[in-house]
Amino acid sequence: MHEKIIILDFGSQTTQLIGRRVRELNTYCEIVPFNKFPLDDPTVKGVILSGSPYSVNDANSFKADLTAIRGKYPVLGICYGAQFLANTSGGKVESADSREYGRAHLTYINNDDKLLQGIDCGSQVWMSHGDTITVLPESFRIIASTDDVRAAAYQIEGENTWGVQFHPEVFHSTDGTLILDNFLHICGCSKDWTPASFIESTVAELKEQLGDDKVILALSGGVDSSVTAVLLNRAIGKNLTCIFVDHGLLRKNEFENVLKDYEHLGLNVIGVDAKKKFYSELAGITDPETKRKIIGKGFIDVFDEEAHKLKDIKWLGQGTIYPDVIESLSITGTVIKSHHNVGGLPEKMNLKLVEPLRLLFKDEVRRVGNELGMMPHLIKRHPFPGPGLGIRILGDITPEKVRVLQEADDIYMSLMREWGLYDKIWQAGAILLPIRSVGVMGDERTYENTIALRAVTSTDAMTADWAQLPYDFLAKVSNEIINKVKGVNRVVYDISSKPPATIEWE
Repeated sequence: MHEKIIILDFGSQTTQLIGRRVRELNTYCEIVPFNKFPLDDPTVKGVILSGSPYSVNDANSFKADLTAIRGKYPVLGICYGAQFLANTSGGKVESADSREYGRAHLTYINNDDKLLQGIDCGSQVWMSHGDTITVLPESFRIIASTDDVRAAAYQIEGENTWGVQFHPEVFHSTDGTLILDNFLHICGCSKDWTPASFIESTVAELKEQLGDDKVILALSGGVDSSVTAVLLNRAIGKNLTCIFVDHGLLRKNEFENVLKDYEHLGLNVIGVDAKKKFYSELAGITDPETKRKIIGKGFIDVFDEEAHKLKDIKWLGQGTIYPDVIESLSITGTVIKSHHNVGGLPEKMNLKLVEPLRLLFKDEVRRVGNELGMMPHLIKRHPFPGPGLGIRILGDITPEKVRVLQEADDIYMSLMREWGLYDKIWQAGAILLPIRSVGVMGDERTYENTIALRAVTSTDAMTADWAQLPYDFLAKVSNEIINKVKGVNRVVYDISSKPPATIEWE
């Protein structure tokens, strides 16, 4: 059992970021709803209280009973967490004269305090709150201030409890990671949560959980399902069968290339060419949601058919990761959205689920893949939607449109790698638009298709910014696509951020 930090989630947008920062410090942590503290878990070493969109004075704000936590574990309250501790101990939290938001600098620091060791005056922190602590309870002593916030950080006498009214987890807090590291030191964490330790304990757990049972896994070619496959393969070898379905909406040559990669990894993979089935079911369909449903159902049907050819399958492997698990629970602990990568399959086939990555963030999955010795291009692959090019062809889908988009996308991706841009981008792809425009090629007027290029930077896909790709690169891509892809005479670049736009067009 790993020792752990519990993060009580009061609904902040940055709660997952706190988790990722703690994990980056080689310490395992779990995010749980504010009212679901695991009282009987002997592995808990400390507790962090997150921020919240609410004010502590709101009637409907989230409130937790901390009597069994304070005094027993080291506690760090962040923003709302700090204000909640002060408010419930007899202090006063009031609306700030002006919303305290953005960069600030610590003008006073008590360097003798264990939480702030190694941090100097002038250190930049990030504020984001409408309230501020105006009266501190008697036993609370100030350990840091900014020009505008007297109680920027405090410690409770006689307790290993601290509060900070800024966000140490965000990039703009220069010494934020050091503050979290100091807190882990206070908690006595041994900081041995590493990709290697995760692999060792997970493989051992899988061997025990699965025994001699047989498992099937739907592969997508993406990093999550690939790392899941390699972990399961380490644990149960030939008792794992992977199924990779070509729905005709993959990137150019992807089916063949991915199968070759999986062979190199020693995986037992069945490749299924189901292009004709999908093209015929999608013929004439233009509504994006209907397309998604047809592709999803078609995938389940093909997978089910292949699985029935195998004997004695008891488990379905899935590449579910930690953000999926967190997002499937509301703040009050009720399920708000299911996250089965291949929805409906476990129930339909009467299989048990095995999800070896359900505790990992995306960046941790990549580090584990690296530790497993997987090829860099498999680990660093951009996210690619399950419906594939089906939602990058706007309007109805035909084999000819797929050919045009595959060719254009292949040129875009190849040049992105050639120019050393691929690894700097979170996700990129080409989109075939359902509009045609006039062009001139030679002495002829043309009336052909438009390709839109999309590239975004992001850390978690919750928000994304359009990538400022070099003009000469975009000129080269446009030129190559128009000259080499029959049926295209215009290329445009999408400069929308998320929000308000989404990363995909459909």
